[in-house]
Amino acid sequence: MRPAAIASPPVAHAGRLRDERGQSTIEWTALLLIVALALAFVASLAGLGLPGAALARSIADKIVCVVSGSDECAAGMSDLALAYGPEVAAAISEHVPDLMYEEGMREVPVDFRECREDACAEVGSPVGAVGRSAAGNRATAFVRVIDCRPEPAVEPEPDVDCSGERAGHLYLQFWLYFPHSRTEPWGERGYHRDDFESFQVRIGPPATLARASSHHSYNHDGGPDNWLSDAGVKKKSGWGRYLPTYYISRGSHAGRVEGDPDGVMWTPRSRLVLIPLEAVAAGADADFAVAPPWLKEVWRDPEARGTG
Repeated sequence: MRPAAIASPPVAHAGRLRDERGQSTIEWTALLLIVALALAFVASLAGLGLPGAALARSIADKIVCVVSGSDECAAGMSDLALAYGPEVAAAISEHVPDLMYEEGMREVPVDFRECREDACAEVGSPVGAVGRSAAGNRATAFVRVIDCRPEPAVEPEPDVDCSGERAGHLYLQFWLYFPHSRTEPWGERGYHRDDFESFQVRIGPPATLARASSHHSYNHDGGPDNWLSDAGVKKKSGWGRYLPTYYISRGSHAGRVEGDPDGVMWTPRSRLVLIPLEAVAAGADADFAVAPPWLKEVWRDPEARGTG
């Protein structure tokens, strides 16, 4: 249905409208001046090498962008663009995977700030494309960025390791939360509350690679040699060619990047909510049964081979 046409303003009010538009322009200009002065102050802090100056400058730049009302700003206005800038936000959007669930799986990953019980993550009919649980919670992936390129768009935190083989790469981590994990053959020993799993992408020369968390280590194709790493005997990097699909096992939620579909339920990337995790982690105070992403080794070392 077409939207109703908007009537033109009466001619009698045209002068008043022009005056109001002029007043609005003055107010926007004044606000731009204030922000520009703030930017100058922030730049002086950066020159002194004070901590937080780069973040403050980045925020101020985004404020100027929004206030200016440019089309370029409007195109990049999203949580991802605000957190990481338009270039990295575009890379995230390009590489977020579709989620493919193993047959028998009945839950979707959810936002742990809203849901930590099985019931709020379970779907009513585990068939076809799903974007919500039966309780209405949206399928969610939290995003972590580690930019180890020579001129990073997102400045790594001081404790992040970008040395050696990590240098020159942009790492994107997509974290999923499930209210529980149950590795069926292990019985009670294979059960715990709060399960964080990840699909990770490494962008840079010579290729774009991906891997998925799988028990104690990382996995790509789910081959027969995986049992040593799954059991924690031998941990491996798990990197392989990037493919835009994340296969998730029922119960344990162990993942892989490549393989044959073995389920009838999936979440298309277009129906997956993406949330920058750095800001969430900074204010998180939940007590989890397992280490959350920001306490795992891979949070600081994007090439870590263990998932703990």
